[in-house]
Amino acid sequence: MARYKLTLAYDGSNFHGSQRQAKNAGSSLSRPRTIQGELEKALIKLGWTGRSVLISGRTDTGVHATGQVASADLHWSHTDGELLRALNATLPADMSVRSIQAVDAKFHPRFDAISRTYRYRLFYQPLRDPIRERFAWRVSTPVTGDALTDAAKQLLGTHDFSAFGSPTTPKGTTVRTVMKAEWMQAGEDEWHFEVQANAFLYRMVRRMVFVQAVVAQGRLPAEAIANALAGQISDKSRSGLPSGLAPAHGLTLVEVAYRE
Repeated sequence: MARYKLTLAYDGSNFHGSQRQAKNAGSSLSRPRTIQGELEKALIKLGWTGRSVLISGRTDTGVHATGQVASADLHWSHTDGELLRALNATLPADMSVRSIQAVDAKFHPRFDAISRTYRYRLFYQPLRDPIRERFAWRVSTPVTGDALTDAAKQLLGTHDFSAFGSPTTPKGTTVRTVMKAEWMQAGEDEWHFEVQANAFLYRMVRRMVFVQAVVAQGRLPAEAIANALAGQISDKSRSGLPSGLAPAHGLTLVEVAYRE
């Protein structure tokens, strides 16, 4: 028996998030389709007998990934490369295993992670763009690139981010450390936001993007972000920020980092 670290990529459009969900009691409907559920079904076909794979963290319905990490204990008598090929031959077309690595039996993809990096794609177009909109948020009001850059700088450092998300456990802290927050222009009308932190609150990245977009559209002063970060906010309505979230389909988990 060996523990394997699996790096996953998926198009989240047709998944109800990454975490397996329980079937509703008394319902004839099947369990919602999730990344964890599809991975476990593929592993079972290869002889896996575990109860649950471990995942580095949940992603919302519609969120994509190129660097999600999971782990599973498996009896496998062939090479890692053969395991990679066998899993990908079994998984559905909208997800894949990008790499496989045998790791220490105590490895935990969530608790051993030291940072996570997300990328969000945003573009301005007054008309619908069905192809791009599968993986990016189309805004119909122009945004200013310099304003996006200035807004992102205010997110760097250790702050109470309660105005930007909810704790991941009932009594969890809302303090997080953001090591990277920057916008990069990708073409004439598209911008990518890349953010790295030691951990994220629930829906924190989508909330960050929404608020920055409002600032870049001239509908909110930039200092409102700094004001919202200056102390714990128990009531989001008093944070000075407008309510709202950027759509899930523009977000991609690109990396989960670990110590060597």
